[in-house]
Amino acid sequence: MKGFNILLVFLFGIFSCFAQKNSMTLPSIDTNSGVYYGEEFALDTVDQKKEVWQKYTSMAISDSLPMQFKTKVNEVCKVKGCWMVVELPEGEQAMVRFKEYGFFMPFDIPEKEVVLNGLAFVEEMSVEDQKHYAKDAGKSADEIAKIVTPKRTFSFEASGVLVPN
Repeated sequence: MKGFNILLVFLFGIFSCFAQKNSMTLPSIDTNSGVYYGEEFALDTVDQKKEVWQKYTSMAISDSLPMQFKTKVNEVCKVKGCWMVVELPEGEQAMVRFKEYGFFMPFDIPEKEVVLNGLAFVEEMSVEDQKHYAKDAGKSADEIAKIVTPKRTFSFEASGVLVPN
């Protein structure tokens, strides 16, 4: 009987993991204006690119600021959609991660416009993290080996992402 109970607990754990994984990768809501991933949000505070750039450049490392803005996706994690790189003004980019890894993005959204809602921040990304993201992006071993110094990066933790129709 004890073995049977252990088996039931094990199977329940496995099925719970599958259910959680599937719910995390699906969009949270489909609307007339697009598909939301993560939390749904109102579109009443969308910053313009010039405002976004001014906010990012005025932040010090470790500062954060709630922000909502529309931008183009340049790259998505090829492993499972767990991060993306988006376009900023002045040829810069921001690394976007998702709040508590609660959702993932589809692989087919590079070059599409999205609206991000969450926290913008500036950080110093370690060599180890840069190499990890380069590997996820499918970069070559030579490109990864060239990463040798930490760098100041513009980052964003999205609580929700809207992919307009």
